[in-house]
Amino acid sequence: MVYNDIKEVLPHFKFKGTYVRAAEITSGNVNNTYRLTYRCNDRQLIYTLQHINKYVFKNPHLVVSNIVAVTNHIKRKLLEQNKDPGRKVLEIIPTLSNEYIHVDKDGESWRAYTFIDNADALDVVNTLSQMEEVGRGFGSFQKMLCDFPAERLHETIPNFHHSTKRFYQFVRALDEDRVGRAKFVEPESEFIFEHRVMMGEIIKLTEKGVLPTRVTHNDTKANNVLLDSATGKALCVIDLDTVMPGSVLFDYGDAIRFGASTAAEDEEDTSKIKLHMKKAEAFTRGFIDETTGFLSDEELYRLPLGVKVITCELAMRFLTDYINGDLYFKVNSPVHNLVRARAQIALLKDIEKQESKLQATVDRFIKESSNN
Repeated sequence: MVYNDIKEVLPHFKFKGTYVRAAEITSGNVNNTYRLTYRCNDRQLIYTLQHINKYVFKNPHLVVSNIVAVTNHIKRKLLEQNKDPGRKVLEIIPTLSNEYIHVDKDGESWRAYTFIDNADALDVVNTLSQMEEVGRGFGSFQKMLCDFPAERLHETIPNFHHSTKRFYQFVRALDEDRVGRAKFVEPESEFIFEHRVMMGEIIKLTEKGVLPTRVTHNDTKANNVLLDSATGKALCVIDLDTVMPGSVLFDYGDAIRFGASTAAEDEEDTSKIKLHMKKAEAFTRGFIDETTGFLSDEELYRLPLGVKVITCELAMRFLTDYINGDLYFKVNSPVHNLVRARAQIALLKDIEKQESKLQATVDRFIKESSNN
């Protein structure tokens, strides 16, 4: 029973009304998430409760500190624009002691949000208009935070997108071979070694000051933008656990990697995995339309590099986790992470084939947006 897993946690939060039921949301790869239903004066209230994965997030209080800072900033900006922030920014539910995290008797950390109703989080983007709205959602998120000092945020997962250090972790995993899996990944490992220089390009450009450091989401899957169920328009960016300082190229790249793939992230038949150029174009249109004017030319024109780097980096991360014995990502089989890694490698191969088309698309939308 789901209730038994959370019943000791619920009384510690300032939920309104009386508990009715709970259901686990299983779409995430990291945290355990629950949808809660309460009833208050004949009204149904929905909340989201999350158990924070302490293997991934060593200091959950820093994670929530970042979220509070970012959501408060967005809320202020919306109010300044005379917009109702109600469904456009996450609202964190405090605990009875007015904290934003409850630590249970086992030392596990929990937090809660108001659930944004009449909104869709799309695991699969079905239409080009939806993909464009996802682009607008993440572009608007960048716009709202363009004046937020990124250095004020905590680096909650150190070197999260430091591809070079990720590569060293991958090499170390191969060398240590803790669970005897290295022998199963020789072709995949060779592919990663062949792409190690490309993976380090964004870090080098950032360190040289060519690319600025901004507030970035760092998990820009399509299902992290809520779309209004009635209008289809972007409402709110969610899942802010990995909001940290970073490069906007990673956010753009991850969104294309996830939303413009022709197959699921764990598709076993790699022949089905391609870059859906029309979806990539749709996202790019929405994203550039929202971000032109404050992103630098260097950032805008180099966006396609982010797609290549993040796809390869994630393939390497899945492979590293497989070699280490599946410590980071949730898995549903002993080979799940290996399947994921192979899927990302297949996607990157097609991205490389279509790279010139993607660059032409980016260039075209930059020009169009600049002329408007």
